[in-house]
Amino acid sequence: MPLTQYHLDPKNQAVKKFYGKIDIQFAAAFLYFNKKGMVQELIHNLKYKGHEEIGTVLGNWYAEDLKEIQLAISFDVVIPVPLHPKKFKERGYNQVTTFGKALAEGLKIPYDDSVLYRKKYSKTQSKKNLLGRSENIENIFDAVLTEENQNKHFLIVDDVLTTGATLEACSRALLKIPGAKLSIVCMAMANS
Repeated sequence: MPLTQYHLDPKNQAVKKFYGKIDIQFAAAFLYFNKKGMVQELIHNLKYKGHEEIGTVLGNWYAEDLKEIQLAISFDVVIPVPLHPKKFKERGYNQVTTFGKALAEGLKIPYDDSVLYRKKYSKTQSKKNLLGRSENIENIFDAVLTEENQNKHFLIVDDVLTTGATLEACSRALLKIPGAKLSIVCMAMANS
């Protein structure tokens, strides 16, 4: 497996994707994603073929690595990048749910898919070019602004980090919550 070991490098490539864009505490990706590679096949089977157990296996594995940094960086809750209800109905599940739940269980913190939500339906990002991924994504997400969600360190989870546009939009929504701090973990990161 093409492991990144990004969790051991505070200036890794995942962190650099967000420099000057959003304030994050930590970012990492578990695996390198290459076109036509093993990781692409894994993610494809998870996302489109219903093999949700892949997310559980990867989440359990990566939680063990993240325990190494958990003393220095204390996450409060795991938040998945949400699907629009229409997309959820089409697919039947969110491909990052099992990954996020496994991470949360391994790190002994809550998993909460109700804090962040998708307001607008959009076509899948994987079929778009670089420009298309960044267009019109700014107001797609919003956060639930309750007192209970204030002053939390949210660990946002997603499948593949490419441009970072989706995660940046999610982060901007979460940063509307007073006292929010953010970190990001993805199953994989596209080699650029």
